[in-house]
Amino acid sequence: MTMLVTVQHLYTAPNFNGRAGYCNKGARDWAAKHGFDWAAFVRNGVDAELLEATGDAMALRLVAHARAMTQAAQRNG
Repeated sequence: MTMLVTVQHLYTAPNFNGRAGYCNKGARDWAAKHGFDWAAFVRNGVDAELLEATGDAMALRLVAHARAMTQAAQRNG
């Protein structure tokens, strides 16, 4: 089953400095570095498997957060 990672996930994910959310500029730079279209990501999200395939620590952390949010939403209903 495909899961989309959205900017909502990006802006709420715990980051490496202990705060919630990744900054917009850093996220845009990261997307460009990995060949993701930022505007498409904002509009539609990105498939979790594509993010995982980068092997990037930020991407892996973001996907884990998105999965946790999705699972919590399913439990709550």
